[in-house]
Amino acid sequence: MARGRPREFDLDQVLQAALNVFWGKGYEGTTMADLSEATGLNPGSIYAAFGSKAGLFKQVVDRYVATAFSYGSHSVEADSVREVIRRWLTGASESATGETTPAGCLLVQGALVTGDAAREVGQDLTDRRKAARVMLTERFAQAQESGDLSADVEPRIAARYVVALAEGIAVEAASGASREALLNLVDLAVRRLPWEA
Repeated sequence: MARGRPREFDLDQVLQAALNVFWGKGYEGTTMADLSEATGLNPGSIYAAFGSKAGLFKQVVDRYVATAFSYGSHSVEADSVREVIRRWLTGASESATGETTPAGCLLVQGALVTGDAAREVGQDLTDRRKAARVMLTERFAQAQESGDLSADVEPRIAARYVVALAEGIAVEAASGASREALLNLVDLAVRRLPWEA
């Protein structure tokens, strides 16, 4: 059986370069010319390796979730609801204002898609944001069982609240807000949670 030609590029470097482009410009705003320039691959090589722009984007989002968004899984390990929320929002603030990455959040900026692009990648991004809410909902349900979260708070709504704040932080960062300003918002948000008397 004939073997195909081995890849002549570093996959990690290509994915990181493409990540920075998609993160900075969004899915629709990124052209194949942008990706070719950033990765050093010609469009034919990109199609051969990833199948399509959407195929490359999916692998880029996998990388983003495993790296820049890894604060999510670390946050839910905290001992208290307040600390879960603090870690989540702090992680969002730090990720959205990285020194070597574009401002904002790839999952938020990438989600601003319409038409054919929405069908190609929109559902995947929606599913990934939903997975974040599910992760928080499960953690808040555990907190309710242990007595750390009041019984009159719906875990699903509390999770949606935190994700909405994190997405707002990403939009603020993309609009030029500094890390310091965003961390000040985090401090304010966790000083008294909405369900606390």
